[in-house]
Amino acid sequence: MCRNVLFVAVVLAVVLAAGCASGESFVKPGYDFGAVKKVAVVEVVGDFGGEAAKNQIADYFAMELLKKGYEPVERTQVQAVLSEQKFQASDLTTPEGAAQAGRILNVSAVVIMNVGEFGERISMTVKMVDVQDASILWMGEGTGTTGRTLATIGGAAAGVGMGIAVGHGRTGNIVGGLAGGALGGVAGYALSPQQATQARKVIQKICGSLPSKL
Repeated sequence: MCRNVLFVAVVLAVVLAAGCASGESFVKPGYDFGAVKKVAVVEVVGDFGGEAAKNQIADYFAMELLKKGYEPVERTQVQAVLSEQKFQASDLTTPEGAAQAGRILNVSAVVIMNVGEFGERISMTVKMVDVQDASILWMGEGTGTTGRTLATIGGAAAGVGMGIAVGHGRTGNIVGGLAGGALGGVAGYALSPQQATQARKVIQKICGSLPSKL
């Protein structure tokens, strides 16, 4: 019986931790995306971590640009040039400011990413802006869940099962179950890998209808 409970709990924790993602995007009617070559992600807006986390989000989007045949500019190069030109983060959150940065970077289009939520639920919007007239060429949105809360519960349940299986006697069962539940809950609470995986899935969904140059 204990083995069956343990098996179900572990499977439940793994499945819930996988989460889900969805997204959609829209293009500017009649625009020739064949004219777009180099693209730079000039800003990632959101209160979800330091620069390392934002760079990771930008890199995931750059990977999707590569798949579509675009030429993304290395994030560190973008940051170095904009820092040298004394651009502030607030200057890059509008299409006009981002377009100005794009002209300095000598790219065809720039991207602004806005991460509204980055916890159990992930949500973001993305805009690709023409550097010449600051018009929005493409815009997408997406959401995803990491399964954080349910995975924590599942992990705790798995830990309880393991603790009971290992414990001996009534007292051992109780102590082992409680200890295992605590450890299992902590294991299910491992957010970083889940968030990274789901962020990438959300970006992939958003970029599904981004025009390809291939």
